[in-house]
Amino acid sequence: METTHLFAAIRKRVAVGLVLLVASLLMPAWAQAVRSEADLPALARQWLDQNLPLHAARAEQPLRLRATLGALDARLRLAPCARVEVYLPPGSRLWGSSRVGLRCLEGATRWNVTLPVTVQALGSAWVLRRDMAQGEVLSAADLMADEVDWAAEASPVLAGREAWVGQVAARPLRAGQTLRENLVRAEQVFQAGAQVRVLVQGGGFQISAQAQALSVGVVGHSAKVKTESGRVLTVTVLDARTVRAEI
Repeated sequence: METTHLFAAIRKRVAVGLVLLVASLLMPAWAQAVRSEADLPALARQWLDQNLPLHAARAEQPLRLRATLGALDARLRLAPCARVEVYLPPGSRLWGSSRVGLRCLEGATRWNVTLPVTVQALGSAWVLRRDMAQGEVLSAADLMADEVDWAAEASPVLAGREAWVGQVAARPLRAGQTLRENLVRAEQVFQAGAQVRVLVQGGGFQISAQAQALSVGVVGHSAKVKTESGRVLTVTVLDARTVRAEI
């Protein structure tokens, strides 16, 4: 079960990564003449206004993207250029702190600069109603839906209810904090040596037996148990008293 969850998470991350990569590759370039570096922010803004909607449409969740441009180095003195192209540098994406590239394609002096940009991704997510101590189990009463900036931090947002049910606070949390993957962990419900009930499921039948835990038990994760007959099984932890073995 633990391996299945891992592969599912990997597939999800790969799918999202491919979506963002395709979105970046499909972003059309925007080019026009500029007289000096003072014209570049307006050119970059035009490009962002064209490409942000495309990027948002391919996002994993319905999000509203909003970009804030930074400033070029004030010491720059760029030569006039008949055609400047705006592009997204390789390895970059319109998410959080990023950069937009601008390069001269037709001019006496070829140049290539980047302009800082901060992209907010606004959408619904779970937010904590109260402060929580490390190890506390999350419940629906502790959370509320609110609009947040998904791109404000690197750790992915936990958008679906199923992503946090039964999870515990990985460290002290504060009211108003957006629930992200790095803030929670699965709950440990028993120690090695505990007595547990093993549910054995097969084709059309289910039986149960007593066993002793050989490792700690974390809900949804694998553990080792030893039955009364001495057989060692790898099981999935269901709760503080119950594990499941597949045959």
